[in-house]
Amino acid sequence: MSDHNTKEAGKFMSRALALAREVQGRTSPNPAVGAVFVKDGRIVGEGATEKPGERHAEIVALQAAGSEANGATLYVTLEPCCYQGRTAACTEAIIAAGVADVHFSHEDPDSHVSGRGKAQLAESGIPVVVGEGEDEARRINEGYLMHRTQGRPFVIAKFATSLDGKIAATSGDSRWVSGPETRAWSHELRTRIDAIAVGVSTVLIDDPQLTARLAPSAGSGQAPSAGSGQAQLAEHQPLRIVIDSKGRTPKDASVLGCGTPTLIATTRASPEAWRAEMTQAGARVEVLPDDGAGRVSLPALVKHLGESDVLTLLVEGGGVLHGSFFDEGLVDKVHAVVAPLIVGGDAPSAVVGRGAERMADALRLNDVSVERLGDDFLITGYTSARAIST
Repeated sequence: MSDHNTKEAGKFMSRALALAREVQGRTSPNPAVGAVFVKDGRIVGEGATEKPGERHAEIVALQAAGSEANGATLYVTLEPCCYQGRTAACTEAIIAAGVADVHFSHEDPDSHVSGRGKAQLAESGIPVVVGEGEDEARRINEGYLMHRTQGRPFVIAKFATSLDGKIAATSGDSRWVSGPETRAWSHELRTRIDAIAVGVSTVLIDDPQLTARLAPSAGSGQAPSAGSGQAQLAEHQPLRIVIDSKGRTPKDASVLGCGTPTLIATTRASPEAWRAEMTQAGARVEVLPDDGAGRVSLPALVKHLGESDVLTLLVEGGGVLHGSFFDEGLVDKVHAVVAPLIVGGDAPSAVVGRGAERMADALRLNDVSVERLGDDFLITGYTSARAIST
């Protein structure tokens, strides 16, 4: 491919990736995919994956292109599916439309596809190019890739700390460590994940709603906040998870309200009457094995969520829960916000748990990026290369 053609292909694949990003978090348990049909150097049809059971990106774009799809080039961020599921096979529609060639970012690891879509297209005489935009495409669907290859959700640990690593004041007061820009970013992040988890101590201390809320108006500079009367719930809401081993969540906790699903993960140590009370309050109660120390087994929880088609899990704390996830080796990605504050004293830390005995044993993140959010800094990294290249 010439330099000119490579640049053109990159431009159109970038558009497909942008379309995929727009629906990230809204297509689960399907991947977020973008597709663009190009003919004579112009886009003749484009689209993104719709809700589960509805059209895949290729079909949305194909129907938008109509007869122009004949002889066109398709740019799509994931290998087209080749089997009949809740929707028909995309490869068959592509072949029937007379598409000239197909470019996709990477193969689909789903056992129903896994290279078969590429093979079917090639066998029908359609040239296939693989690899354009692969890194970004994998990031967009890191939850889907983890789920399809390891049967569990992609776990993201998120916390905001002061410069000296504290997540609250010495009294336990944590509102607010971060600034309004960070809080707005946090709510937007919630619209792109499947589930959000906190420990019961966070529920007892902060009484969070754990919902995704929109700012009053774009560019207003105001951050969503519970009880403000101005913020509104986003269309997509994550499953709210409270990890409560002994049954301490009160029946009037805010996490049980707002009409958004809540899962309470507990053990047999919790009273049956409390479980019935939580169920009556609208929560789904899941009794899981304990870890030998009386706490919910996190590997068992993660396994259960994977079996429930949860692709991404955002862990928001507190420090004990974060420490437990890190100790179990279950964290794949970290969003750490550092605010220009000094708390001092014996205030709570972001990550507790067993920790590392030596600095050589400390977990060092890979592929680290830094972003400014108002006066705060967002540091993002992965715990292993496997997490992003699965």
